Amino acid sequence: MKALSVRQPWAWLIVHGYKDVENRTWAPPPHLIGQRFYIHAPKTFDESGYAWVRRHCPDVPLPTKETFQRGGIIGSVVLTQCVNRWPSRWFAGPIGFVVTEPLPSAFRECPGHLGFFKA
Repeated sequence: MKALSVRQPWAWLIVHGYKDVENRTWAPPPHLIGQRFYIHAPKTFDESGYAWVRRHCPDVPLPTKETFQRGGIIGSVVLTQCVNRWPSRWFAGPIGFVVTEPLPSAFRECPGHLGFFKA
């Protein structure tokens, strides 16, 4: 199955069903539309993203920074469509991967890569 690296806290938000779109500057391969893929959380952490979520989404029960799993697979989602607009507080564009059916999983350590990769 393919995987996509998404920095924390965004990866956690996706696999726990809070974030329904992943923002990118490139479109996914067409054959992945409708397919489930893994969410990989790399070792890097998006400090400014964490602060943004804390400030703008007080309804989201974010874990503390120290407890986010990093450096492996943390769950999976289904890629339902690729859009350039989406009615979601999470869409920033220019391209959005709309995801559904979030499924957290047991952590599995694995290196990440750019773009979609075989996990």
